[in-house]
Amino acid sequence: MHGEYKVPGGKLVVVDLDVEGGALRGVRVAGDFFLEPDEAILAIDAALEGAPAHTDTAGLAARIDAALPESTVMLGLTSEGVAVAVRRALAQATEWSDYDWQLIHDAPQSPALHMALDEVVTAEVAAGRRPPTLRVWEWASPAVIIGSFQSLRNEVDGPAAERLGVEVVRRVSGGGAMFVEPGNTITYSLSVPDSLVSGLSFADSYAYLDDWVLGALADMGIKAWYQPLNDIATDAGKIAGAAQKRVAGGQGAVLHHVTMSYDIDADKMLEVLRIGKEKLSDKGTKSAKKRVDPLRRQTGLPREIVIANMIDSFRNRHGLTQGAVTPEELARAEELVRTKFGTAEWTARVP
Repeated sequence: MHGEYKVPGGKLVVVDLDVEGGALRGVRVAGDFFLEPDEAILAIDAALEGAPAHTDTAGLAARIDAALPESTVMLGLTSEGVAVAVRRALAQATEWSDYDWQLIHDAPQSPALHMALDEVVTAEVAAGRRPPTLRVWEWASPAVIIGSFQSLRNEVDGPAAERLGVEVVRRVSGGGAMFVEPGNTITYSLSVPDSLVSGLSFADSYAYLDDWVLGALADMGIKAWYQPLNDIATDAGKIAGAAQKRVAGGQGAVLHHVTMSYDIDADKMLEVLRIGKEKLSDKGTKSAKKRVDPLRRQTGLPREIVIANMIDSFRNRHGLTQGAVTPEELARAEELVRTKFGTAEWTARVP
């Protein structure tokens, strides 16, 4: 069995192993990480040898920590990262390179249609009728997108949204409310087979699926990091938030979408969103305006160039061919707008 895992912000860990009698055998750990002293790699292999195959990530990491020499120094590597690679080997997880990735980057579309396309495209990936897909959104109008389980009246000032022409829609994933405007936001979705994140915890899957965009930002001179559970941050502040939805059926799939602030009208955002003190208290800030630091200020680049650089970065790492929403997918999405995402019943399903 073979498993790979790139430690967030670190290096690639590769594990090869067999399972005999319910235990790990022939464990061999490798990768492009740095490790001292040399014999530490043998200690890691020995710690995993004979471990019950059902041992979870925490248990495997504890075995490694207990076996390492006191003088061990790890760079780009963690005990948890090795343990995750083991679990991915046991789960027979797939890798980014196993797939022919497709890009969808269409003309601006309505907020409700974007919600519907996320559901349709991910269902098609789950069914095996569509390859794993990176979809870059273009917004036709300003919107507030609330999480699947958020209260509409607690999150949005309805009269203010109506007065300012801001549409309110509800997405299928959890997480918090997002304020978006055409030209001020960069949003993308990854619709991936469930096997790509096999062996990862729910939290680890966020970091794993966000890793490519951290590399893309680094290519533009921005040092960014994943901030659990679902934020991407820099020294200047938060720049993005992610959310996920698991889709059953067929091979299963994961929808992972991210909204990044390229620019922001903070005053309008504060008029529309009800951002309470409790939400801000765990962010270490006194003002919602300080929670987000737009990419325009950090890169100095036009939005179109930032998006092009991100797409190029993904293509260079994993391969990417141009695609499009099919007529059948669009028809299904438009029907979902009519019956679900464009209805008051869905938007206010948590009043």
